[in-house]
Amino acid sequence: MKNGSRLAALGGVVVAGALALTACGSDNNTTASSSSAPKGDIDCAKASVNAAGSSAQKNAVEEWTKLYASKCAGANLNYNPNGSGAGIQAFTSGQVAFAGSDSSLKPEEAAAAQKRCQGSNALNLPMVVGPIAVVYNLKGTDGLKVSSETLAGIFSGKIKKWNDPAIAKENEGAKLPSSDIKPIYRSDESGTTDNFTNYLHTTAPKIWTWEKAKKWPNSTGEGAPKSDGVSSQVKSTDGAISYVEMSFAKNNGLQNAHVKNGAGEYAELSPDSASKAIAGAQVTGTGNDVALKIDYSTKEPGAYPIVLVTYEIACEKGLPAEQAKFVKSFLTYTSSADGQKILTSQGYAPLPQSVLTKVQTSVKALS
Repeated sequence: MKNGSRLAALGGVVVAGALALTACGSDNNTTASSSSAPKGDIDCAKASVNAAGSSAQKNAVEEWTKLYASKCAGANLNYNPNGSGAGIQAFTSGQVAFAGSDSSLKPEEAAAAQKRCQGSNALNLPMVVGPIAVVYNLKGTDGLKVSSETLAGIFSGKIKKWNDPAIAKENEGAKLPSSDIKPIYRSDESGTTDNFTNYLHTTAPKIWTWEKAKKWPNSTGEGAPKSDGVSSQVKSTDGAISYVEMSFAKNNGLQNAHVKNGAGEYAELSPDSASKAIAGAQVTGTGNDVALKIDYSTKEPGAYPIVLVTYEIACEKGLPAEQAKFVKSFLTYTSSADGQKILTSQGYAPLPQSVLTKVQTSVKALS
C-alpha cells in the first residue's frame, strides 16, 4: 500500500459519500459555526485519505470533515459509513487509513490490525459519545418509560402487545393500545447492536439470554440496514420500536423513551445525561490504548444508561507517511475542544474531560 493505486480503487466506492460531505454537510443540513473550526496553528495534512466504519458517527464525521477542510486547503477525507464490522475489515485489510467502530477491537481483530500496522499496535481512541435512543412510533404516547427488563422482553419476543402489563406498570395513566409491537433491528453487523445487546445481557440476563453480538442474535422483529434504514423503518411503521443513535433519532423527529437506570430513575435522553454515564467508564486499554468498559447499571443521578462510544481505530505506527500525517492531524482536531464542541449540535455528547485528556495524549503519540 505504498502507492496510491489501492486507495484510488477504494475511492471509487466512497466517492459519492465524499462528494456528499462537501456538498451537503450533515443529514440535518445545519451549518456549523465557524467558531468550531480549528483555531491557531495546525499541522495541516494536504492529502486525500479513505476511512470507513461506524454509521453512528456519520453526522459528526461529516461536520468535522467540512470544518477541517475549511482550515486545511487540499485536505479531503472520504468516509464510508458502512458499519463498524465492515470498517474494521477494511482497516485490517489495508484498504483505509483508519476505521470507526462502536466497539473496541476484539482480540482476533487486534491481531489482524497489528499485522496491518506493520507490527505496531492499533489503538482504540474514543471520539464520539453516541447515546442509543430507544425509538418508537406510537401516536398519543410520548415519554414512554421502559426498564431493561421490559426492553429485553420486547426484543426477545416475550412481550408482544403495547398494553402488556409490564409496559402498563411502568407507564401508569398512559393510554396504551392493544396493537402489536413491531421490533426493528439492525440487519447488518453493527457496533450499535453490539452495545445494545451488551446492555440487555448485562442488565437483564434472566430474560435476555443471548451474548452481546454485532449481528442481531434472534429472529424477533424485522431487520433494516444501517442507522438510516432503521430510522426510516421506524418512522414509516406504526407500532415500531428500535434502537438507534440519538443523532438519527433527532434528525428524523422520532419519539424516544425514558430508560430506567441503576438508581431507579427513568432518565431522559440528552447529551448531558449520556456524558454522565461515560464519566464513570473504566479504561481497560493499556499504554496509549483507551478502550473503555461502560457501566450500563450506572447509579449516577440523571445518567442515561444506554450509551456507546465510537472509537477511531488507528495505527500507533506503521502507516505510510502521508496517511500517518493526515490521521494524526485530523484526530488532533476531532479530539480538541473545538472538535468536541460541535457534537452536541449534531445529536451526540462530547467526551467527558477525564476521558478526553487520555485520548489527546494518545493522539500525540501517533507517528
